[in-house]
Amino acid sequence: MVESISDERNEAQSLVQSKTGVKGERAIWPGEAWLDYSFPMLNLARPPLQITTPAALSAALVVLLAAATAGRIQAERKPEGLSKPGIRVTLLGTGNPRPVMSRFGPSILVEAGNQKFLFDCGRGATQRLYQLQVPFNEADALFLTHLHSDHTVGIPDLWLTGWVMGRHVPLRVWGPQRTAAMMKHLEEAYAFDVHMRRDVDEQLQAEGAAIQARDIGQGVAYEQDGVKVTAFTVDHGAVKPALGYRLDFAGHSVTLSGDTRPSENLIHFAQGTDVLIHEVLDLEAYRGADKTFTAEQVEKVIAHHTTGEEAGVVFFRVKPRLAVYSHIVPSEAPNVIAEARKHYAGPLEVGEDLMSIDIGENIEIHRPGK
Repeated sequence: MVESISDERNEAQSLVQSKTGVKGERAIWPGEAWLDYSFPMLNLARPPLQITTPAALSAALVVLLAAATAGRIQAERKPEGLSKPGIRVTLLGTGNPRPVMSRFGPSILVEAGNQKFLFDCGRGATQRLYQLQVPFNEADALFLTHLHSDHTVGIPDLWLTGWVMGRHVPLRVWGPQRTAAMMKHLEEAYAFDVHMRRDVDEQLQAEGAAIQARDIGQGVAYEQDGVKVTAFTVDHGAVKPALGYRLDFAGHSVTLSGDTRPSENLIHFAQGTDVLIHEVLDLEAYRGADKTFTAEQVEKVIAHHTTGEEAGVVFFRVKPRLAVYSHIVPSEAPNVIAEARKHYAGPLEVGEDLMSIDIGENIEIHRPGK
């Protein structure tokens, strides 16, 4: 049985009152107002991260409050569709450029109504879709957050394998500036394969080999049949432009950060969202784990990502019903929950490949094989 996040409010409020003396009716779960305190704007510039936290939100209370909710969301994979109209998010890959088997490249599937959208297409995204038995013909569009290789290297596989396995409509790809140019060059690179399969050998339907690519900027990128996808700019350091996305459907929403360091624009566009999926870098683990880069290169990577503590500040200010880590650096990041808990006490999960989240009146989390 899956227990929804909303079931935890009463217990959390009781714990807050017992530790702070704040009455239960003022101890509102994140997504509304947090303990009725006025929290100042935070300086997210680095280094260092400047944060002023009210005394009642001390680190000890945050950890205690988190304990009241930790472990209460039982996770299991539900193969059937949504029981009510809503949104299902599936993390196809939660990793980074390192080719590890435990975390495939960044990619997220979002299903809303009868529409399916991919956000980024990292290493292994096509295998994950096949593993989930999602027909390639049903992917309505691919949205790219930016053009780093770990977010795009799976595109030829999705495009061509999807075509070979039955997609008979063009692959639509939308992303930041230079997306259309990248897709044109991919068509040129694979022209021989397309020609052989379309014109000579299997003679597959030509439409399935077509690509419709478009460069987009901040604003509404897609709106059809009740689904709205909004792109917004984020701050990925020197990697410009870079986008995050928000999908709204049937009164619910999910926001995806893409790759970014702490971004005021993301905080603005994520207000009122049900689920915020945000990238994270474990500062201590990454400095100790990366043996490929020089010390200077390591610090450059850190400078354009979001640490666990910084993510906690973002979650505090957005107040989603659920926060989830994805695009996790390094693949083993043991400190990111504890770091976020310095500032954020709401529901928080470390994403894993094939974890799905159903968003509706309640939020349900399902983990693969559990």
